[in-house]
Amino acid sequence: QVQLFESGGGSVQTGGSLKLSCRHSGRSFSYSAMGWFRQAPGKGRQFVATIGWNGGERVYADSVKGRFNISRDNSINTAFLEMNDLKPEDTAVYYCTTDSRGTDALRVAIMRGDGIWGQGTQVIVSS
Repeated sequence: QVQLFESGGGSVQTGGSLKLSCRHSGRSFSYSAMGWFRQAPGKGRQFVATIGWNGGERVYADSVKGRFNISRDNSINTAFLEMNDLKPEDTAVYYCTTDSRGTDALRVAIMRGDGIWGQGTQVIVSS
């Protein structure tokens, strides 16, 4: 059973940066799509970004495009989310998720609330 472990969250001021990491425990990482979603207090799950098994097929939510960058290092079973120019509306718990069927299936799973995700890491952006 795959497990995901997020880290790197914290508190920053508007305009600051953070880099989140997600370690994947299984052998399937190198051929699985990876993604991030977030959930703010009292709100539903929001898609953030996905990346294909080989680092391609990067897709971002419009709200983070140009500010966030998703990447991965298959040699250490880890995906990353680099967040720049953070805004108060980025405040949320960030979760990573994965799907061996590819990025399209992963985005569907994110929106449906399905799939595998970790414990999350809190990001707080103050104005």
